[in-house]
Amino acid sequence: MSKLEGKKVLVVGGSSGIGEAAAQALAALGAQVTIASRDPAKLAAAAARLGGTVRTAILDTSNDAGLEAFFAAQGEYDHIVVSAAQTSSGPVRQLPLVDAYASMNSKFWGAYRVARAARIAEGGSLTLVSGFLSTRPSKTSVLQGAINAALESLARGLALELSPVRVNTVSPGMIATPLWSGLSEEARTSRFEAIAARLPAQRMGQPEDVANAIVYLVTTPYATGSTVLVDGGGAIA
Repeated sequence: MSKLEGKKVLVVGGSSGIGEAAAQALAALGAQVTIASRDPAKLAAAAARLGGTVRTAILDTSNDAGLEAFFAAQGEYDHIVVSAAQTSSGPVRQLPLVDAYASMNSKFWGAYRVARAARIAEGGSLTLVSGFLSTRPSKTSVLQGAINAALESLARGLALELSPVRVNTVSPGMIATPLWSGLSEEARTSRFEAIAARLPAQRMGQPEDVANAIVYLVTTPYATGSTVLVDGGGAIA
């Protein structure tokens, strides 16, 4: 029997990209998965793609009262994955402060709020998703690197505070998610090929690559306070 058979799992940000891939992988191992997002249309579309018994929940990680009420009503989860975030990018001196504040509020404070409000069973886990810019800064994405580093530090501290609940982070590199959908197919293909050529792995990352790491952290009882890089070697290239 799978370690996740019948386990209650919540994937925040499970309506697309990495979150959806994680939900699919966890459900395939027998978990009772709920995907959460603030967009009902995206949730419905993801649920149709995932099929099976995946449940949905409308959840806004920027809404303190809403999060508290949701977790109070849902009771304990065995495992929670937080992949939800909307962040803006750009040089510090050009990125409007309102966009910078909104980015921090979404990705860092969103995860913080979930960690604060969630009820997780003893021996369960909380897995956050950061990004390799925490270890390989970019002069055009300074804020994103700082947010990712803050998330990883938060997870290490929470691993101590919430023990025996395990807390870990997965740090993806360049992943082919819907975030790239604003580019034409030709431009996207060209960009992906250029990225792959610079990486030791010689390929663009896929959401399933990151989902594999999430499954590892969720199902490994000895893993806590860890940050797992899934970046094709981007941090060392």
